[in-house]
Amino acid sequence: MKLALALTLVSAASAVNSPGFLKKLGAPKAEEGVAILMSRANDVNDDLFQHAPLFTGNKDSIPAEFDSVTGFPACSKVIGDIRDQSNCGCCWAFGAASAASDRLCISTNGTVALPLSAQDTCFNAQRSGCNGGQLDTPWEFFKNTGVVTGTQQLEDVADSPSDPFDGMNLCSAFSLPHCFHHGPENTSPYPAEGDEGCASQSTPRGPTSCDSTADSPNADFKSNKYSFKGTVEFFPNDVATIQNAIMTNGPVETAFTVYEDFEDYAGGVYVPASRNSVGGHAVRIVGWGTDSETNQDYWKVANSWNPYWGEEGYFRILRGENTCGIESQVVASSADAVWGLMSEL
Repeated sequence: MKLALALTLVSAASAVNSPGFLKKLGAPKAEEGVAILMSRANDVNDDLFQHAPLFTGNKDSIPAEFDSVTGFPACSKVIGDIRDQSNCGCCWAFGAASAASDRLCISTNGTVALPLSAQDTCFNAQRSGCNGGQLDTPWEFFKNTGVVTGTQQLEDVADSPSDPFDGMNLCSAFSLPHCFHHGPENTSPYPAEGDEGCASQSTPRGPTSCDSTADSPNADFKSNKYSFKGTVEFFPNDVATIQNAIMTNGPVETAFTVYEDFEDYAGGVYVPASRNSVGGHAVRIVGWGTDSETNQDYWKVANSWNPYWGEEGYFRILRGENTCGIESQVVASSADAVWGLMSEL
């Protein structure tokens, strides 16, 4: 089965990184991603992945709107951290590292409010790194190997650094540069993908020690590993089940099929008008609501294209219609998961 998954991944990554404006998306398209996650959750010999139970409670208990940033105030800084994957197709790692950071913080009641390293995740969890990945890989890495702490890029040309943890000197910061990714115009201080300063990135060697700038207690790579007790849940395509998971245990990772018109997104509730798909992209769902002008139900989604993109780093996408497959690939640590330092679990 692992060979079949590997072949599927190679095919998906090749499709994701085919010529086009979004060359570095980094996740399988929806139908491919669902097949990978479903096969793992259905495998009776796979002790890590399981199907999340369908929510059967009172749906009236689910609020009309919810935002994890305000819903978990002790972890608002972690959840509000909008990162930048550079010109590198490791969205699969960014979505997972961010959602895992959120769930670590929430699981520890805010006592561990630190970002987990996208550098460690992207370049150690899977050899393909910048060339794309799948959603199950990083969560298996967190469980079996653990992941160190790490901020965004150490260098930021913006007048005000976008990293809320700037200057904290954690274990392994992301090493590739900030970029302007997509949108009607570049209003960021960063060079556009492909321009000087934001070249297409190859996969660097994964870190095995903390950065020279790291300070204690986050300076020893082995002892800085965080993990969880529990399993990984693959959620059913059910709005209430996903909502309940987010409001109870924190944001979740998902992926969706990207269409050409997503390049021009600048705000509002996204519904694809184009029929031309260009690949898959992994992101983090943090909340939901209903647009006051259009009356459209939406998911609030955190992207990894820095806070200058979209709606301050977020986008909203139609909720309840499995738009672009975004409701069919949701994964996260299980509801009973306990997070902490790997050495203490």
